[in-house]
Amino acid sequence: MEQHPDAPQDIFAALRTEVLACLRRILPDLPEEALARVTMEPPRDPSHGDMSTNAAMVVAKPARQPPAKIAAQLAEALAQLPMVSGAAPAGPGFVNLRLAEDYLHGQVPLILRVGEAYGDGQAGSDVPVNVEYVSANPTGPMHVGHCRGAVVGDALANLLAKAGARVTKEYYINDAGAQVQALGYAAYWRYLQAIGTTLTEEEYSASIPGGLQYRGEYLIPVGEALRDRHGEALAPGKLPADPALWLDTVREFAVARMMEAIREDLAALGVAHDVFISEADLVRRGVADRAIADLSAKGLVYEGVLEPPKGKLPEDWEPRPQTLFASTRFGDDVDRPLRKSDGSNTYFANDIGNHADKIARGFGELVQVWGADHGGYVPRMKAAVAALSGEKRVGFTVVLTQIVKVLKGGEPVRMSKRAGTYITLRDLIDEVGRDAVRFTMLTRKSDAQMDFDLDKVVEQSRENPVFYVQYAHARCRSVLRQAGEPAQSDLAAAPLGHLKDEAELALIRRLSLWPRVVEGAAAAREPHRIAFYLGDLAADFHILWNRGRDDATLRFIRAEEPDATRARLALVAATAIVIRSGLAVMGVAPVEEMR
Repeated sequence: MEQHPDAPQDIFAALRTEVLACLRRILPDLPEEALARVTMEPPRDPSHGDMSTNAAMVVAKPARQPPAKIAAQLAEALAQLPMVSGAAPAGPGFVNLRLAEDYLHGQVPLILRVGEAYGDGQAGSDVPVNVEYVSANPTGPMHVGHCRGAVVGDALANLLAKAGARVTKEYYINDAGAQVQALGYAAYWRYLQAIGTTLTEEEYSASIPGGLQYRGEYLIPVGEALRDRHGEALAPGKLPADPALWLDTVREFAVARMMEAIREDLAALGVAHDVFISEADLVRRGVADRAIADLSAKGLVYEGVLEPPKGKLPEDWEPRPQTLFASTRFGDDVDRPLRKSDGSNTYFANDIGNHADKIARGFGELVQVWGADHGGYVPRMKAAVAALSGEKRVGFTVVLTQIVKVLKGGEPVRMSKRAGTYITLRDLIDEVGRDAVRFTMLTRKSDAQMDFDLDKVVEQSRENPVFYVQYAHARCRSVLRQAGEPAQSDLAAAPLGHLKDEAELALIRRLSLWPRVVEGAAAAREPHRIAFYLGDLAADFHILWNRGRDDATLRFIRAEEPDATRARLALVAATAIVIRSGLAVMGVAPVEEMR
């Protein structure tokens, strides 16, 4: 057979369109809204065919006909299509399809022509998407929990861009509030040490509000840099007695140095944000106050008294009038305070300002990656975005990431030499490398807890998904180098009718799933699906590789069969392209050869 000349990128979408056209002919009076739930999926059991549609079941009720009757008519109509080699009704109303080999073959030259753009989508390209992730308080080194959020957020942003969205990667710097004030005091202690203070750590801790909270050695260079910048001008006795008059100088310097370190850690992980937004800057510009005024004008802010918390009543709780946001009108369980007792903004009020700023910058979809411990915060923020956006109906999605437990030798690794109390992101990268960290962090759904086994991540075995996928790409490249690096344009014209073995066809079927995987993973906000897909693709390729070792007629390069060799090289090159495309979404570099 000749290869199909007009193979679409997403053959599942293309066949769904054909199914809808057949239904409209079979059931001309069927309302269009009845077609919305028609799907085209790969069957769970590959022996049932290449695709399966639920069309007969979902239209049976509005059509007022039994699903089996519709399925039989639909199968008969689909069987007449040139890209379908067989169609049969199954079960309570499914129709299973087998695709013509030439139609499947058409995916290979298409991949070779478009390269790593294969799988690119157009969905949502008119709606700017803001993906905010990491956003760690700049009070210490990035740790393993931040690492998972950074990888998930970065891969998700890449995935949405691959699916066709206009994406901005954003880091929201939490540089306002009590924790950052505590950082200022901790940095000042390291400054005092740098200029030779006679105070003990305990004496200093007892002299400051809340005590010395950040004691890690990572602040020693910050204190020394303060000394180098200011000399002894910040020494006790040379400053006003009220810290409010000078602490901002230390705090802002410390935040800037910590953000430099955070950027360096993120760069080591391959993460580069497009925008950094400062909470302190938003507060200075009154963004939150204006947002609250806007909500008030909508009748969504009022003075009231909250009911006491459910369960045990805190000792410090008192019923007092507060400025409240009517978040229950948008699905939250209680209304939320916007002002503290001293009149300053609550953290939630400042966060309202953050989201109002994003909406004002024109984003139509907000996606945020948070630690699982912030899960309870989601309903109030959804309510705030709904209230802020009004008729604009800005989308808001939160992806939660669960904790990561680092293991070595089967035992938990509990602390870092640098941070003193936890494993830093840099520790992890130094131990196993950036690509292994990124790939492994995406091998579980983000809201599932993860054991990160340092030994298994570097193990060269099939049980290690990082190695298994990288090895598949390295094998592809080895074959192509052995063949003299044939041009993809030449391979795109290869006679693919030689690809008849079931292992070859299975690999093509897997390649043809890539556009659909991208679309589905982006819609679900689940970048781990890319890692799963690449694992399956690598497995199909390794199976074909091993078939060639057992059966010489299936080897990729056979001098006595030049046409079959070109066809198989085309398949190998297409496989390498899709692996690279998937790894690019994950932010992982492909390996040319394994050593």
